[in-house]
Amino acid sequence: MKYIIIGLGNYGGVLAEELSVLGHEVIGVDTNEHRVDVLKDKIATSFIIDATDEQSLSVLPLKDVDVVIVAIGENFGASVRVVALLKKKGVKHIYARAVDDVHKTVLEAFNLDSILTPEKEAARSLVQLLDLHVNVESFQIDEEHYVMKFKLPSCFVGYKVSDLSLETEFNIKIIALIKGEKVLNGLGISILEHQVENHFEENYELEEEDQLVCYGLYKNFMDFWKAL
Repeated sequence: MKYIIIGLGNYGGVLAEELSVLGHEVIGVDTNEHRVDVLKDKIATSFIIDATDEQSLSVLPLKDVDVVIVAIGENFGASVRVVALLKKKGVKHIYARAVDDVHKTVLEAFNLDSILTPEKEAARSLVQLLDLHVNVESFQIDEEHYVMKFKLPSCFVGYKVSDLSLETEFNIKIIALIKGEKVLNGLGISILEHQVENHFEENYELEEEDQLVCYGLYKNFMDFWKAL
């Protein structure tokens, strides 16, 4: 796929580089020459322009890419103006980064394909790790619903899946079980292999290296982890 990423700061820069590594064609845009220089050999094309200027924005191949991502976060006014100009120019697929709820509310008025809230997600992940001692990978479905994958809490080891009662007590649904097993590779080194089970036995006895993939409200996950 082809992407234009406007704003190559910490968030946009990593996004551009990672998409390029995955084989996508990325065009990077920023007013900061240094940011562009850092990425110019890692992405397909780069532009040093002020995207808030309508004439400057016109040099970009807006109609020839699949998605335009507005990764500007630190400048609220610039972010909103760029999104407005992109809508004016008829860009069909726009993603935009929001740094707070006010920013998000304003962007929602443009009816974008997706509003990205990386700061909120990063903060929530850090809270889970520091305060709840849970290392979580999460996928946000909407404002409050999440799919989360996490290592089995030690207090669950030895229990059967049916003993957990996550759905009845916390309204959290287990949608997959990832079984972890230590095996020896060809060099005789112990490694951990994982096998995803979408259909698992209720009487399966949970082991230390297992992981759970669950669906539910964010507040219900918080209640669950605090109850451990």
